[in-house]
Amino acid sequence: MTSIWQRIRGRREPGLTCAEVVELVTDYLEGGLSDTDRARFDAHLSDCDGCTNYLDQMRVTIAVVGRVREDDLSDELKAGLLTAFRGWASSG
Repeated sequence: MTSIWQRIRGRREPGLTCAEVVELVTDYLEGGLSDTDRARFDAHLSDCDGCTNYLDQMRVTIAVVGRVREDDLSDELKAGLLTAFRGWASSG
């Protein structure tokens, strides 16, 4: 299986696809992209409203989730989340 970086760097065209932007969004938000890759990411965003909206949604999600503490969750919600994560982890 090839990594996202192998696929991106193996292509001749400089732009990113929407799928590649989705895969790279965490690195982008955490400042983990090289200057060249960040420029490619920004160039894609300048022409793609869908990916710009996705990035905005990720920023809002991080802001909201970053404020949730374990004590803020009911026991029912904690149990439901644990069940969902166990099911997700066992299916992958």
